[in-house]
Amino acid sequence: MASDRALRKLVLRTLLPSFPGFAPPDWATRLVAEGIGGYVVYGYNIAAPDQLRALTRRLRDANPEVLLSTDEEGGDVTRLAHTVGSPFPGNAALGVADDIALTERVYRAIGQQLAAAGLNLNLAPSLDVNTADDNPIIGTRSFGADPVRVADQGAAAIQGLQSAGVAAAAKHFPGHGATRADSHLELPTVDVPLAVLRERDLAPFVAAIKAGTRAVMSAHIRVPALTGELPATFSDRALVDLLRGELGFTGTLVTDALEMGAAAALSGGVPRGAVLALAAGADLLCLGAEVDEELVDAVLAEIMAAVRDGRLPTARLEDAAAHVDALAAWAADCPGGPGPDAGDPAAPDERIGYEAAARAVRVEGSIGELRDALVVQITSESSIAVGSVPWGLLPHAGGSEHLRVSPGANPAQVLHCAGARPIVLVGRDLHRTPGAQALVEALAAEHPVVVVEMGWPSPWRPVGARAFVRTYGASHANGWAAARMLGLVS
Repeated sequence: MASDRALRKLVLRTLLPSFPGFAPPDWATRLVAEGIGGYVVYGYNIAAPDQLRALTRRLRDANPEVLLSTDEEGGDVTRLAHTVGSPFPGNAALGVADDIALTERVYRAIGQQLAAAGLNLNLAPSLDVNTADDNPIIGTRSFGADPVRVADQGAAAIQGLQSAGVAAAAKHFPGHGATRADSHLELPTVDVPLAVLRERDLAPFVAAIKAGTRAVMSAHIRVPALTGELPATFSDRALVDLLRGELGFTGTLVTDALEMGAAAALSGGVPRGAVLALAAGADLLCLGAEVDEELVDAVLAEIMAAVRDGRLPTARLEDAAAHVDALAAWAADCPGGPGPDAGDPAAPDERIGYEAAARAVRVEGSIGELRDALVVQITSESSIAVGSVPWGLLPHAGGSEHLRVSPGANPAQVLHCAGARPIVLVGRDLHRTPGAQALVEALAAEHPVVVVEMGWPSPWRPVGARAFVRTYGASHANGWAAARMLGLVS
């Protein structure tokens, strides 16, 4: 049996918590020096590029091989650009453009931004095959509904990221695209035979492994034919038998955040969830966005107790720590990455993101003349993964009057504001926003209306609308591309 000191060191290697504030608190820096696996950086940790570089530099000074990660998917999910929106389109737009070389270039630029900020692990790309139009958590984070396209695009994204010296974590294994529930809140179920799972959901992960992804992130989803009553994160059949055994993955297995409802409710809290995930085959434990020193101490104590009482074999903990060490060594040695001797790399050319977003815009119908149009943005709730990132046409169509309305707004009041001007209605996931369809079609029945859908488009089309424009994402780049197509760019 290992000594308490040796056991604590092993456990620390498996932890990937977060911390509050624009600078690491003393406890976070101390744990880096002790050998903690790494940290997740969220939007609330980022105020400006120089500040973020100072934050990561302080942690790397304590341990040059610490893993510093974030969720930078481009598109709707951005941490680096959470105050203004990403200069890159998300996966759905890249899937529509369907250009492997373009996707690799976009993800290389994302990787270069991360490396310049001192980050070396990206919890991306999402390789979920989005087959459910009303999926509340994936949507435009997916490259599409075709497994072959998702596989090809995902492999290109991984190659682009890792060519910039930033490790990729393909997610959310074994595939979150067919769910109709948000795993941040509850446990989604994908009730399909294993044959369907292999053909549809696993194909992109097979491609990711062949492309050399350094990490895979598990999903808190239940697949009865594979995981029984458990989420995949707690299932050795999913993580060991399938991912490592059948698919041959030898890299680092990262969990989705253990604070999420789908995991925490079943496990009885983050500390117990950490033990279950390690026992099932996970290596690096993402604790979540609301983490303090007390929670890290509780997780450490629970895992150490599990080793002492036999719930978690020491050999499994050693195996997990070895996988984390291998990932950290790759990131530290990778040319172009934010290693201990690296300077501040030059920022990549963001024009590639705007060019890519423009290639994804699709128009049905006739746009007509819109220079004096009233731009009406229909408000919608953001998913927890996206957060409160700005979206819409306002930053790009400065010469137009803008109006924000709820989906339940009175159409007569909107028509009164428009007067004789045409209306550009901008929404996100209009097909699943209660009241939005009725508002759109009520306005289109009385007035010239162009509808811009910035979320995941469904088969629904607004009756009476002059044109229907799809951007396949709501990033800053997507908004610019839509405004340009409409002739509204100021």
